[in-house]
Amino acid sequence: MRDVWKSFTTVDVLRGVNLDVQPGEVHALVGHNGAGKSTLMKVLAGLYSPDLGAIRIDGMPITGKNREWYCQHFSAVFSDFYLFDSLLGLRSTDLDTRAHRYLVELELDDKVQIRNGALSTTALSQGQRKRLALLTAFLEDRPIYVFDEWAADQDRHYREIFYTRLLADLKARGKTIVVISHDDRYYHLGDRIVKLEYGRLVEDRRISP
Repeated sequence: MRDVWKSFTTVDVLRGVNLDVQPGEVHALVGHNGAGKSTLMKVLAGLYSPDLGAIRIDGMPITGKNREWYCQHFSAVFSDFYLFDSLLGLRSTDLDTRAHRYLVELELDDKVQIRNGALSTTALSQGQRKRLALLTAFLEDRPIYVFDEWAADQDRHYREIFYTRLLADLKARGKTIVVISHDDRYYHLGDRIVKLEYGRLVEDRRISP
């Protein structure tokens, strides 16, 4: 992202953001409520177009002509996610088997079954629904993952699974990962801290090992 601005009505939500994200790294995006974190994630993922500035992937500028192609690089779970009752757009001969493995890891296999890509139910608690949304994102197996406060509705046990096992697995597979998080107990597991204040990037530093 280079000098990216994004406004809604008369409010500048992002103000001249410059940011690089790299494969195989976990980027922790932090800041107060209203700092612009969710907007930054949606601009980064191509869901919002910047009003000013540029986004490039491997040096290639993203425009209206290739935005749809660019969006296909991302798997995301936003705070306002929608959960479908089937694994839309996913095709593989072992889809049910792979999905079941994630159901077991996310401890949902006693509540949800999958047959021919269809979920037996989505009538779950909010925390369980977010775990199910995470399953779909993992099955998409795309290069870049963004998570908008995914762990906020989870108890400590599932936060531990998310930060110590699931993110570590994505990192080991060379994925680019951006996580909005207020849980500083897990920041040391990431590679970079990126901090927003009132739409401006005020900190971008490597986390010491």
